Amino acid sequence: MEVRTIATLHLMVGLPCSGKTTLAQKLEKKYSALRLTPDEWHIRLFGHDMNDKDHDARHDLVESLLWDVAARVLILGLDVILDFGFWGRSERDDFRSRASELGADFKIHFLDANEKLLLERLAARNAHLPQGTFRLSEINLKEYMLLFEPPSQEELE
Repeated sequence: MEVRTIATLHLMVGLPCSGKTTLAQKLEKKYSALRLTPDEWHIRLFGHDMNDKDHDARHDLVESLLWDVAARVLILGLDVILDFGFWGRSERDDFRSRASELGADFKIHFLDANEKLLLERLAARNAHLPQGTFRLSEINLKEYMLLFEPPSQEELE
């Protein structure tokens, strides 16, 4: 009889420059997991198109395709790390439900950082833009801060 391990869907939750991808890369090694970071895929497919009117639609498509890959990998019994940001509670609840439907465990990794730290990291990131990373303006980041809904203690348990 084959014993199947239960895979875990790991969600990286936080704003740009909070350290999500850095932690995701560490977790990828720790859990021998598949890490899926949409910006890396998006830039390889479409380039640095942040100011293009079709950017958001393209990004949604990339995330949708990455979920299809993630679902298959979870079914195969391997952990997956989705490095999407997951800014809203409803989005996190949706992915918790998707994991449950696949018989996978679920874990949120919340990276909380204050505005001062985020802006410092943004300046450093933009000065030496890592491969697979979008250049963001300070204005973009401040707009994102207004949209972000931090996870509640209930979500993190």
